[in-house]
Amino acid sequence: MPDLRHHTVQVPATSANLGPGYDSYGLALTLHLAVRTRPREAQPTRVIARGEGAGDVGAGDDNLIWRAFVHLCDSVEVPVPDVGLEAVNRIPLERGLGSSSAAIVAGLTLARAVTGVPVGDRDLVRSATEIEGHPDNVAPALLGGLVVCARDDTGELVTRRVNPAARLRPIVLVPPTRQSTSAARAVLPEQLPVEEVTVQASRAGHVLGALTGVWPADPRVVGDRLHEPARTAVMGTSMALVGELREAGLHAWLSGAGPTVAVATERGQAGEPMVARCSELARVHGFAVHLVDFDLSGALTCPDDGCGLAGSGGCAQCPRERL
Repeated sequence: MPDLRHHTVQVPATSANLGPGYDSYGLALTLHLAVRTRPREAQPTRVIARGEGAGDVGAGDDNLIWRAFVHLCDSVEVPVPDVGLEAVNRIPLERGLGSSSAAIVAGLTLARAVTGVPVGDRDLVRSATEIEGHPDNVAPALLGGLVVCARDDTGELVTRRVNPAARLRPIVLVPPTRQSTSAARAVLPEQLPVEEVTVQASRAGHVLGALTGVWPADPRVVGDRLHEPARTAVMGTSMALVGELREAGLHAWLSGAGPTVAVATERGQAGEPMVARCSELARVHGFAVHLVDFDLSGALTCPDDGCGLAGSGGCAQCPRERL
């Protein structure tokens, strides 16, 4: 590919489920994975990784970013460019913040940019879901904002995106311990009684309205009946923290498969007492507090010799600034 243009992508962390929206709801957050393609001959391994978990990810063709890159090329039947990848990650691994989804989205979007194939975001969400197995992290990682995913009667994925309420800000409370997604999913019940399904559906609607600013969240009805009770046994500290935060009047949930806990609170002066209470409870349990924000852009890709947003250099959101 003689006219190859190298690109850089930044992909946000995500918090999925958001309480009762299991495998359906997800938010994009301002912790990022940045990945750049480079000439293959300029580096000794396929992937050079820095940042969070750099020593725990593969440097060869087994790397998840590269596998997603190849997956898209194969699916659209274009030759796989022999490029190297440079990655800088700020998303904690195995903490329920979508690190694997960010890697998948990074690989897919880079492959689209480098090869120039006309693949739309809807098809990228489908491809990412095929690799990840569920859409609630990959969709907001690609699209940004608050995303709700559902399937129609034929199994077709339907995705809708909206900006979260401007008066809200997210906080993530990250423990030092990890929890693999597969282990966290293994403890879930295979079915729920009808009355529990009714509660789950009504609470999912309440949470969606609260996060979009239709009404304030009531912490008494933001909890989940499917995954949170089952995960108490394997993430007791995280679930204890979730309970204490809700008792303190905060909208809190187990982020994805955990063990990170996420909170949505008011911005500015109105939210300061809640932020302070949240930080106090987190410290008691040994969780690190990250005052993040909603990422409204999703995956941003820019060529080395230009800008994907402004069309010229100097863009404030340039992914290359994160490398």
